[in-house]
Amino acid sequence: MPETNDAPNAPAAALPLAEDAVIDVIKTVYDPEIPVNIYELGLIYGVDIRPDATVKVTMTLTSPGCPAAQELPVEVKSRVEAIAGVKSAEVEIVWDPVWNPSMMSDAAKLQLGFF
Repeated sequence: MPETNDAPNAPAAALPLAEDAVIDVIKTVYDPEIPVNIYELGLIYGVDIRPDATVKVTMTLTSPGCPAAQELPVEVKSRVEAIAGVKSAEVEIVWDPVWNPSMMSDAAKLQLGFF
């Protein structure tokens, strides 16, 4: 029987990191003033999983004066680094584009009464 490169029984550590796994973990982080996770709020602009198992998360905050500005990036970094297979994580805060409520998911808008 010919050998294949498919490895359905490969150990988890050998499997590539999935963006869905990173997003699922990010969805456990909540803005302390808003009862919606930061992913559904639209604060996450990008997740870049690099070949060396490092992850870069690009995000924003609801405003430059956000009281959670010091806490949220640290929490995102910590939770992403806790994912099996992640070597390290970097969180970059950006202000362009400026966040606005239209960036929220429909579920977040519904939960916050925007509909």
